[in-house]
Amino acid sequence: MTVSRLAAPPLGGVPRPVLVGIGLSWAAAIAAEATGSAGALHHDSLLVGGPGFGPALLLFLVAWQVMIGAMMVPSSLPLVRMYSAATENLADRGRSMGAFLGGYALVWSAFGALAFAFDAGVHAAVAASPWVEEHDWAIGPSVLLLAGAFQFSSLKDACLRACRHPASFMRRHYRRGPGGGLALGVRHGAFCVGCCWALMLVMFAAGAANLIWMAALTALMVHEKTRPGGDRTVPLTGVVLLAVGSTLLLWAAYINGVI
Repeated sequence: MTVSRLAAPPLGGVPRPVLVGIGLSWAAAIAAEATGSAGALHHDSLLVGGPGFGPALLLFLVAWQVMIGAMMVPSSLPLVRMYSAATENLADRGRSMGAFLGGYALVWSAFGALAFAFDAGVHAAVAASPWVEEHDWAIGPSVLLLAGAFQFSSLKDACLRACRHPASFMRRHYRRGPGGGLALGVRHGAFCVGCCWALMLVMFAAGAANLIWMAALTALMVHEKTRPGGDRTVPLTGVVLLAVGSTLLLWAAYINGVI
């Protein structure tokens, strides 16, 4: 793996199956929205009157793979390209790339499963507590406030730095073979979750295949992780999320007679 390859343009040489996978993920999301089936895979629909926690979790994770392919893989294309270049002449290149992407998807799937389980706990708390049920209007705005506050955290800064410098990441952690690809994908996925989990929590709250939120958050995460000066937009995004979340929270409190 040469330094010149790592310095190549970030999107050149991305394997065609990866680009096809991104396109198919967006096509699936658009089709779900157009046919009205997206609502059936929303976590609220799956948990309230759904098939039970186990089957609901499996259905949610299937839909979550679309979110990973459509939203998170595009923000990692610079590293995908570099890994593709590094494995170009290896006999097991296809299996290594598959292991790399599989490790990445595995970490994001684990996050999705945890978010779904937490949401199930929230639903149980609402059902068990009349006070929580009366104040469930605060949940949505609180997600926006949490996402906005996280934009100013040291964890966001540290993970974003790792994501914005894929060449350094490759030099430190690249190992040959499918095992090395899996380890690299898991490690990169961990940094990616650390950087973007709060923004994806907003996507989780909005629901699978909500195209407006998908497009906006994808553009934001790609910009933060790949564009020059993208890190400088992080505090601005935090201010916007805090402002919107505060406004919605105050409005919800007002119309519910709290203030």
